[in-house]
Amino acid sequence: MKPIYLIELISLAAIWGASFIFMRIGSPEFGPFLFMALRTLTASLFLLPLVYIAKQQKALNGYKLKMLFVGQLNTAIPFVLFGYATLTLAAGTTSVLNGTAPMFGAIVAYLWLKEKLSFSATMGLFIGFVGVYFLVFDKVTVNETNMIKPAIAVLIAAFCYGFSANYAKKYLSGINPIALAAGSQISASLTLIPISLFFLPTTMPSSEAFTSVVLLGVVCTGIAYIIFFRLIANLGPARAMSVTYLIPAFGLLWGSLFLDETISQWMIIGYALILTGVALTTGLLKLNYKQKIIKN
Repeated sequence: MKPIYLIELISLAAIWGASFIFMRIGSPEFGPFLFMALRTLTASLFLLPLVYIAKQQKALNGYKLKMLFVGQLNTAIPFVLFGYATLTLAAGTTSVLNGTAPMFGAIVAYLWLKEKLSFSATMGLFIGFVGVYFLVFDKVTVNETNMIKPAIAVLIAAFCYGFSANYAKKYLSGINPIALAAGSQISASLTLIPISLFFLPTTMPSSEAFTSVVLLGVVCTGIAYIIFFRLIANLGPARAMSVTYLIPAFGLLWGSLFLDETISQWMIIGYALILTGVALTTGLLKLNYKQKIIKN
């Protein structure tokens, strides 16, 4: 992997890790639907001028239906599910559960796109998933019934990310990342804005909530999705999705620093496992595995 892609991978993880803080702040005040509608609308307004600057306004011609589908599966549905989850779950916990996305992405790529996984990549996916388990071990238990539904919502969102990454690779890989990012946000906005009108808040949200919308829309959505689609095009969906192994580390870190969320020893163990999983999945580390054939 080229160093620039590794830098982009880590930067994207840091940005998306911060998104859970903004969701934790803004979603309770706006409500999941309106908050995410404003997020996608803000991202669309940020990305549209970039599309014209890059002269990519015709890039989606012939791909509008496919882009509409990706916008729902990669943006609208998971965004609302995350908004709902953060009403109950801590920002760090939500980011941890989101770490299952590479597992879903790799499985879909293997079953649908027939992509082969090396031994190192397979072990990386497994180790990363174990790391996610350690991170969430002391936070989500069967006894905490009020956390089960939001936890399932995050897992469904993670599956949507895994499937949509493979769909984008198969049908939209030749499109400029800026056009893809803008298309997905506009598509999601067209769906979420009309629905959000039925879920308007009864009181005016705070200035902190409005700030969260702007930062979430511009940085954590507009800029982040440009990086993400670029990684999909250059590394493939399975490796690009490995960014979600790093997101929990940043999500928990930002949650601890800015929301006073607790970091336990299980989380520290999870950090090490997740980083190892990312290194193996992306090819930064490789296991020397050679199958020996014994001839009789």
